Amino acid sequence: MNNEINYKNNPLHGVGLKKLLVEIVDNYGFEILSAYLNINCFKTKPSIDSSVKFLKKTDWAREKVEAFYLYEFKNLPRASSEQFLLPPRDRVIPEDQSPGEPAELSLEDAERLRAKREAKSTERNQGAGHRTDGSINPWANRKPKR
Repeated sequence: MNNEINYKNNPLHGVGLKKLLVEIVDNYGFEILSAYLNINCFKTKPSIDSSVKFLKKTDWAREKVEAFYLYEFKNLPRASSEQFLLPPRDRVIPEDQSPGEPAELSLEDAERLRAKREAKSTERNQGAGHRTDGSINPWANRKPKR
């Protein structure tokens, strides 16, 4: 019973995907969503209905949009490491936290964030057998013959 009470503190509780999407599109627009989330349904002929249809079928994209809703639009503090492992709809928001005003986002910030993520990914891949052009070195993890 106690978990149910805490669960209702989640801003996603009772909010349908279409309503969630309408709220963030009205506030930010498809261009900002495309820049921050890098999901094709926000880039190519975006509409609420087509985006909802895609997001209902694609778990990873829906979870990415729901996390954006929680941490950018509702401006909640980032989830703890245990909560981060759960899908956004299953996360429990502590009682002392409440949604704030939507974050101010810009295309310039989105570009900086994308470049930072790309650099981090390249750095991570350098030590994992990936080539500098992004392809995987097929010989990097191969065990020697005996």
